[in-house]
Amino acid sequence: MSTVIKVENLSKKYTLRHEQAERYVALRDMIARWGRTFGKKICSPFTLHHSPFTESKEEFFALKDVSFKVKQGESVGIIGRNGAGKSTLLKLLGRITEPTSGRISIKGRVASLLEVGTGFHPELTGRENIFLNGAILGMTKAEIKRKFDEIVAFAEVEKFLDTPVKHFSSGMYVRLAFAVAAHLEPEIFIVDEVLAVGDAQFQKKCLGKMEEVGKEGRTVIVVSHQMPMIRNLCSSCFLLNNGEITETGSPEKVIPYYLQSSKVTSTQWLCTDREASSKGLPYFTLSRFALVDGQNFPLPAMIDEWGESYVVIEGTIYKPDYRLCMGFNLFDVHGTNLFLSFQTDQPSGAWPKLDEGDFSIRPKVDFSILNEGIYRLDFLSGIHCERMLHVDEVSIGFEVNGNTSHSPYWLSRRSTLLAPALRWEAF
Repeated sequence: MSTVIKVENLSKKYTLRHEQAERYVALRDMIARWGRTFGKKICSPFTLHHSPFTESKEEFFALKDVSFKVKQGESVGIIGRNGAGKSTLLKLLGRITEPTSGRISIKGRVASLLEVGTGFHPELTGRENIFLNGAILGMTKAEIKRKFDEIVAFAEVEKFLDTPVKHFSSGMYVRLAFAVAAHLEPEIFIVDEVLAVGDAQFQKKCLGKMEEVGKEGRTVIVVSHQMPMIRNLCSSCFLLNNGEITETGSPEKVIPYYLQSSKVTSTQWLCTDREASSKGLPYFTLSRFALVDGQNFPLPAMIDEWGESYVVIEGTIYKPDYRLCMGFNLFDVHGTNLFLSFQTDQPSGAWPKLDEGDFSIRPKVDFSILNEGIYRLDFLSGIHCERMLHVDEVSIGFEVNGNTSHSPYWLSRRSTLLAPALRWEAF
């Protein structure tokens, strides 16, 4: 197979500017200072005057000396923690931004789905935006007309086709954006974690479409934090860490390195900067995410025996919405998603409502069925049946030690996924 993407010594540098005032000053102080400065400039126009602000600059490499090749028909997964450089790399591959140094060679038409709905005009209808976005992505008018019905059927927005997209829900928006990009029939398809926005049914449809693209001999590059998706969809994978590729190979080889590098050894996450945790989330800020005992104390990171346990979620609601839901995902060390749970996983109307102000919710959990090993809990939030919401990675972790070795007849780890300690009785 021929090489369709060749990246050589690729680097991307950003300059971060930090401006700080010397001290707090009132408006009257600023006006008086500006008046004095203006007077001095009139009297001494060639004299440099002191500014009330100081500025410092910092150089930051989002990518540093990255090199790799992708062959035609490969499905490549890019994994790594937030800030590792994944999205920057995809923007460089999609020609959205220019590299600081290095070279990228690409053969074939590229469809990039990096930011959902890029190129959509809010005042135009869904029908008009299909033609607009298709043209931006490189489709001819005849090509769009030929695939129009397929795009609409995939997006499932027939009833709202002649409605301005500013009235679309975020779920409808992402379905239409993905449908247009997916039907471009590119040689190279680039996707950046966009599937996390849709509901479960839509995600399944998108995965099916991407698998279909791969089977047709086209190249797929995908960024995701969902390890099962990377494992099922991708033939190869590489791990980015602080802007550098640290591991390459099959998903089975690379994923354990990612999970070990991001291993969390605390059963409690506390927010030290609420603005950071609420970035991009108008609904709430998260202050605590923890695995606790019945007294609300964090459990130890190494658990020898399970007692009463809860997953507690605390924070402050700023924008109430009856559809707002919160929960967690449980993963093992291999990235297998064992289960997830939201506070809405109860009969309709019975779940705890999240009203404006401080909140604290928790489910009682029984993790005694877990086998020995390392586990990770990821915080989740979303708008029910519409879209997921995201904060910076909020994870806690723990290790189950000797869960099955309490029995004198079984002294090693079970080979199964779970190891429930059941109570047996004879009749």
